[in-house]
This record gives sequence, C-alpha cells and structure tokens, in this order.
Amino acid sequence: MTKQETLAKLTPVLSKRWTTPDAWKLDVYEQLEGYLAMKKALKAHPDDLIAMIKDSGLRGRGGAGFPTGMKWAFIPQNDGKPHYLVVNADEGEPGTCRDMPLMISDPHSLIEGCIIACYAIRSSNAFIYIRGEAVHAARRLRSAIEQAYAKGYLGKNILGTGFDLDIVVHSGAGAYICGEETALLDSLEGLRGQPRLRPPFPATHGLYACPTVVNNVGTIASVPHIVLAGVPWWRSMGTEKSSGTSIYSLSGRVANPGQYECGMGTTLRELIDLAGGMKPGHNLRFWTPGGSSTPMLTTEHLDVPLDFDGVAAVGSMLGTSALQLFSDQDCPVYATYKWLEFYEHESCGKCTPCREGNYWMVRIYQRILSGGGTLEDLDTLLDTCDNILGRSFCALGDGATSPVTSSIQYFKQDYVDYIEGRTAPRLRSGDLVGAH
Repeated sequence: MTKQETLAKLTPVLSKRWTTPDAWKLDVYEQLEGYLAMKKALKAHPDDLIAMIKDSGLRGRGGAGFPTGMKWAFIPQNDGKPHYLVVNADEGEPGTCRDMPLMISDPHSLIEGCIIACYAIRSSNAFIYIRGEAVHAARRLRSAIEQAYAKGYLGKNILGTGFDLDIVVHSGAGAYICGEETALLDSLEGLRGQPRLRPPFPATHGLYACPTVVNNVGTIASVPHIVLAGVPWWRSMGTEKSSGTSIYSLSGRVANPGQYECGMGTTLRELIDLAGGMKPGHNLRFWTPGGSSTPMLTTEHLDVPLDFDGVAAVGSMLGTSALQLFSDQDCPVYATYKWLEFYEHESCGKCTPCREGNYWMVRIYQRILSGGGTLEDLDTLLDTCDNILGRSFCALGDGATSPVTSSIQYFKQDYVDYIEGRTAPRLRSGDLVGAH
C-alpha cells in the first residue's frame, strides 16, 4: 500500500478540528461549522431527532456498542419527572486516551452534542462526569460552558425556542469503577461509587431515580456531525452494523502512538501502517482491541475488522478501541499480572467473586512469576475466572478475567516455561512486599 493509500484511510470527523489553533474557543469553533447543528436541531421535533439517530446506526462508543437512538427512545415521555443526560467522561480503561484529547481540543463539540441530546430526550439538565485527574480537560470544558452561556447557547430560553438547559461538569475522585454507568450515577449523587442492581435501568430510574440517558463522550460528540451532514453521509462510513468512524488509540510498541480516526471496520494491519509500523527491532506478538478488559488477540487477527461484530466474531470486544500493542520482547504473563493488579486495586469490593477472585489471582501470578508456580495453578486461574465471569455484580469482574483466559489460551507455553524453570523468575521476594 502506498503512503497516499494509507493516509486515505484516515477519516477525521470527531478529530477534524484538533489541529486548528484555539479550536476550543467558541468563536473559532463557530468558524468551523460549530453550533450550526444545534440551530438546525432546535427547529426539528424531538422525536424526529431520536429517529434520525436511530436511522444513523450510531452505537455507543463507551464499550458496549448499544444503539444510541434506541437508548434515547427508552426515556418515558409525559411522566411528570425531570429527565437527565449524563455524559460518561471518566475514561479509566487502561490504554484508552481518546476522550481527553477531544475534550481538550474540541470541547464545544461535546457541549453542542449535549444540547441536541437533551432537546431530543426533553431534558433541562446535563452532567458531564469527568475523571478527577483530568484537570486540564475539566478546565477546558468549564471554560467552554461559560462561553456557551455567555452566547445564549445554554441557560434559559435558548435562541428564543423556549428550551432551557444547564450543564454541570462534575470531577470524580479517580475510581475506575465509576466508569460503570450506575456506579457513576451513585457517585454523582454523592454516594460511594458502587454499581446498582438492575433492573430498574437508568432509562426509568437513573439519576435521582428519574429517567436518565448515560452516553460516552465520543457518542455525544458524534451527534452534531450526524445532524448537520445527515444519515446517508454517516452511514457511508464504517460498516452496515457499525456505522461511522472510530478514534483508535494506539499505544505500546508502535512507531508513532496516538489517535487515528478511521471508518469502523479498519484493521490493525492498516492502523499499524498508518502509525509508521512497529518500533525498530520489535515484532507484534499480542494486542488488545479495546483496552485491557477485552480478551487479547495475536498476529493471527491482524486483518479482523475492528468493529463491534468483527471483533466479537473472534472472541473479543471492540470496547473503547484502545489498542495496546506488545512485541516479541514483551511477556504476556507479566502483562496480565500488571493488569490484574490494577483490577484488584480498583474493585469496589461490593461482590465476593470480584473482590476475592482478583485478590487471589494476583497472588497466583506472583507465585508463577517468582518461580514457585505449579501446573495446577493454571487450572486454578481458569476455575477462578469461571467463578467471576457472569457472576460478579458488574462488568469490572468480567473484564478482569479477559487477559487471564485469553493469555492462557494463546500463550500457555509462556506460563509453563516459568513453572518448569525455562524462563527466569520475573519477580523476587522483595518485589512482592506491599503487593495489594
């Protein structure tokens, strides 16, 4: 593939303003078609906007890929209760780094998306829940919101339409569990961030027990583009069941890590080409398609379409399209151990399978990596995963099993080499002191 053919794969939509100087300022954003979609949307009927998003095939960019228009349509109307939009900007998945640059470089696209979404679901209040460590992104968002209020795009009687909207940016305390939508809602209410039992679902009993839509940053920021350019344009990109574009976050042993926005269904082979290939001296060995909570894949999967259905067909998940690339100089056993340490630390402790299972799996990995493992440990790991997957209270427990089961599936010999002494111990007794 020539360089021109490679670059043609890039499809900047959400990222098209990122390189424009001062695009985070309202006047620059307006010069770049900003708020035209909002003005168009406020002249339409809310139900027509919901139908448009349904027809577009837009699916949630937060991980699960649930149809966005369908989620909006679930909100009951004429129920006498306030409705809320909550934007999940927590972005705590290891390897994921696409929402932060969007909020830093182009915060008004998220605000404009919030306005359109709130108008569609008849909501007068939106909350953007952002990770506490993302100080710069939160500042940019708050500054952009102030600008929008000053211009009359937020507040009372927006553009004389009778539509009112207030947006609040809420900084969390840096808990990964608050990326789970119901734990996020509890945290937003001032409670401890722990997942809720479902049903009831947020569509009817969300924030303050009222109908609530919870969407990811990328999902909401896509809405103005769809409204402005139309459904056929959006569906012309991506695949039939995964329309539009995705921002793929490449990190690890790649020559030029970063954000690459392409049509859904792009392959890792094409993305590596866009990123200038692997780093010199490194050959791809394993990778994650959507962050560490998605089962790892190998070089056998270089040509798998990176859309929701394509990745699911090979036993993994697109997740947050955070691609972490590891080479023949990296150890899948050690990588899994470090991910598990994270999940053990971030488990909220509400349910026994996740709280206890991850605790003990970390210790089994420490034993294997310090040279004291046995072949029975592999059976114990798989048995523990079987008792976590589908039995934990939320998806954190399920996600923690993904690197364990997939690494044993594809790289069992690496485990056996540690156990049988062919690979030198990676950890020493001193490394285990103070382990979680």
